[in-house]
Amino acid sequence: MSSANAQKGWELGGWLGTSFYFGDLNNRLNITQPGIAGGLVARWNFDTRISLKNSLNFGRVGASDSDSPNNFEKARNLSFKSNIYDFSSTIEFNFFNYEHGSTTENFTPYLLAGASIFKYNPTTELDGVKYDLKDYGTEGQAVGSEYFGLSAGAVVGAGYKWDISYDLSLNIEYSYRILFTDYLDDVSGTYPSQSELTATRDAIAAALSDRSVIDLGQEGNQRGNSKDNDTYNFLGVSLMKYFGRLECPKISNF
Repeated sequence: MSSANAQKGWELGGWLGTSFYFGDLNNRLNITQPGIAGGLVARWNFDTRISLKNSLNFGRVGASDSDSPNNFEKARNLSFKSNIYDFSSTIEFNFFNYEHGSTTENFTPYLLAGASIFKYNPTTELDGVKYDLKDYGTEGQAVGSEYFGLSAGAVVGAGYKWDISYDLSLNIEYSYRILFTDYLDDVSGTYPSQSELTATRDAIAAALSDRSVIDLGQEGNQRGNSKDNDTYNFLGVSLMKYFGRLECPKISNF
């Protein structure tokens, strides 16, 4: 049995770890509010180098201007939290030949790339009450024209996998999602007219839109940076079980 054919087959497992966000409320790549994350994974091995992996993932992300060292951002005083429900499909490339059941080729670093779709819903608290921000048009979106809580992104990442038994392996992986939305955190462009927002929505919408501790919320003032979309990231450890054919033992030359 060839080693290439021996590696064709499924791996199934799950992972646990953390998730974190970079965007308008965390633009310095600081991990300020990591959240719990995890998921279910299915991987199809084409051979010893290439695999296709599909995963269903959950993560919690959030950020607050109160954690920023920048005085403008502290004064802006915005914050959010969101649960993320993510489906990703990626191609993995192993740096080394990786053969389940081998005593020598049983570990490898790898790269991955692909795409994801995800559901999100940024929330915040005001006076002890939790609000779904997308329902309040905080940047002046017309009623019925709010951003959609479903989007997509490109996925890139890297990891390391190694066997811990004949058909079980551990994987450590970091993946980064380049999103097609800038509203994961409900912040993207400029402040709307607070009087118009109050008239078309209500006073709660205006209060959620402008929470600045100084007078920043004048119409047209910068609220976020629409030139850069948000991102979220997963870092975790997975346990995978291989269900394909294991390599036949080599016959001794003696």
